[in-house]
Amino acid sequence: MRWALVKVCLAVTTMVVVAFAVPLGLVVKEMARDRALSNAERHGAGMGPTLSITTDRAELTRAVATSEAGGEGRMAVHVPAIGDAPAFEVGDPRADARAVAATREEGRARTTGVPGGFVVLQPTALSSGTAVVEIYVPEAEVSNGVTTAWLVLAGVGVGVALVIGSVAVADRLGVRMVQPAKRLVGAAHDLGEGKLGARVPEEGPTELRLAAVAFNSMADQVVQLLAGERELAADLSHRLRTPLTVLRLNAASLGEGPAAEQTRTAVETLEREVDTIIRTARDAKPRTGAAVGAGAGCDAAEVIRERMAFWSALAEDEGREVRLAGVERPVRIPVARAELVAAVDALLGNVFRHTPEGTAFSVDVHSGEDAVIVLVSDAGPGIADPEAALARGAGSGEDGSTGLGLDIVRRLAESTGGDVRVGGSVLGGAEVRVWLQRGGRERGRGGAVGRRRRGRS
Repeated sequence: MRWALVKVCLAVTTMVVVAFAVPLGLVVKEMARDRALSNAERHGAGMGPTLSITTDRAELTRAVATSEAGGEGRMAVHVPAIGDAPAFEVGDPRADARAVAATREEGRARTTGVPGGFVVLQPTALSSGTAVVEIYVPEAEVSNGVTTAWLVLAGVGVGVALVIGSVAVADRLGVRMVQPAKRLVGAAHDLGEGKLGARVPEEGPTELRLAAVAFNSMADQVVQLLAGERELAADLSHRLRTPLTVLRLNAASLGEGPAAEQTRTAVETLEREVDTIIRTARDAKPRTGAAVGAGAGCDAAEVIRERMAFWSALAEDEGREVRLAGVERPVRIPVARAELVAAVDALLGNVFRHTPEGTAFSVDVHSGEDAVIVLVSDAGPGIADPEAALARGAGSGEDGSTGLGLDIVRRLAESTGGDVRVGGSVLGGAEVRVWLQRGGRERGRGGAVGRRRRGRS
């Protein structure tokens, strides 16, 4: 913007200077020409008194030689024939006979061009005819001072001063406009990266100052909203402590056995998760949403084996046939372990919650060069409206269905550039396909990147 403004001002000022300097230069040139020709006419008129007294060749020769123009070889006198005396010329004539004859006939001064300059022909009436005084004006005298005037106008005078002044003013105006705009862009980028303390100085032109005020107000509202959400999440999670305490006490009285041990383990895990939610919600540093780096990922195969071992005990109690495939070798993905555990538990929990006892299900992991696909299939009644099931807060419409389970899975997949799709499975029920990009994603472009790659696959 700054350099564009400078270029515009430079172009406009240059046009103004040209429009001012060119006519002025032409006026100077015309004035120099008129001055030279006027001087020549004055020298020609100076011979009039001499011609009115005498037309003797010797006298005229002496008069021409003593004059200023004649002494420089720039004067000639054309005397017509008088009586028996023939016409003659005195001095250094340069004009042709036709121009001299035309001047006699017209009876007024005229200027005509000759090699090297101009001649001014001045008629003088005699008693028996008209004599013509010729004054030669060299080209150098006609253009005397014009070159200097052009240089003053175009090189070292008004033109350069105007151009330099306009560039300096445009540069200052550009700085005044560009710097606040750059600060606004930088603050918006910082806020997008999760730096909630980013603010913009409210200065500069009126429009940018108003934009800075609006940005700062928006940032303050974002901070207040995030703080309110964190407190609300912490308060809601804290309310779970009382029923969890009752569950823990009841689980402790169940005695020994696999089912009792699994119940106590589940209650302990639930308590840890609630504690983690409360601490995270009240942490002063909110998550920025940046993708997890490769070094901070986890082994998907290991996590899925561990969670399947946990859910297999419940599946055995309910008479469900379980199949697990694709977890024999490590499968690294750019996802935090705790987030993947939450997503897998949400998927498997949906199977147990929304299908009858005895319904079979399977988990398949397919590892590719740039992506990992996790398929969770069941032989249940399926999902009537897959699009609604993926909508946050919609759920299946049944009691105990909040719609947050699949939303957790969807956000996990989209954080890597992947997505989640719901459809029919080969077992006859529902199938949830989770697509995870191994290379992560660029901020703000995850969905588009993932869709393009899947289209090529």
